[in-house]
Amino acid sequence: MTEFYQELQEKCRALRLAETAKELPSMLREAESKGLTYSEFIDQVLGYELACREDKNRIKLMKWAEFPQHLTLEQFKLEEQSAIGEKQLNVLKELSWIEENFTLIMMGPPGVGKTHLSTGLGIQAVNQGYQVSFVSMDQLIYVLKTKEYISKSRTRYKRITGSDLVIIDDVMYMAYETQDAQLFFQFIYDMYDKTAFILTSNKGPGEWGKFLGDTTLTTAILDRLLHRSEIITFDENQDSIRMKYRRALFQETGVES
Repeated sequence: MTEFYQELQEKCRALRLAETAKELPSMLREAESKGLTYSEFIDQVLGYELACREDKNRIKLMKWAEFPQHLTLEQFKLEEQSAIGEKQLNVLKELSWIEENFTLIMMGPPGVGKTHLSTGLGIQAVNQGYQVSFVSMDQLIYVLKTKEYISKSRTRYKRITGSDLVIIDDVMYMAYETQDAQLFFQFIYDMYDKTAFILTSNKGPGEWGKFLGDTTLTTAILDRLLHRSEIITFDENQDSIRMKYRRALFQETGVES
């Protein structure tokens, strides 16, 4: 019987059913002990292989996304902010806005939960099989400037442009040179109507012009980003969540000031 099992395993490998090949002996023994029918056993085998492939794909997509932290929606504290309520969060969780290539713009001061919410939605999307890229504005500009001659940037660019959802963190955090602004516009132009965006910024869209240094270019960018969009505004008077939950070295070690 062992030799027969090995032959079946080799056939599975030949059909690129690698995970099934590993577990086939135990699956066969289980099927025999439970008296499974042929159709039940086939369903079990195919279901196992499919689940393994989905898990491998999720791990790959999570690696490609390059989230700065593993911040889930379950960890997001609705009661500590006023930007969205439970109903709005449930709508976002459904992810239908990704299929419609919507843009979510999250505005507010540092530390209030913009990056957490955007990352949580990104992780939710990966778990549903979407390809996601998380990149800061500065990183994106660097990738756009160097993709022609740095292989790592070229690979990152291909993954970003192949994504169903692109999360750009800290948009307009600083002023940009004319060349950088033009690269950003070209990127938005190329990706328009092909992907969904989440943008986080501590500046409102009305202020973006002075950071890009070109009002016409800014208008063209916003025209595309705001075509299908939702603006989520975090309260400027809200206390920083990061500061609320910060860990203090002297407190943890019992050293008084």
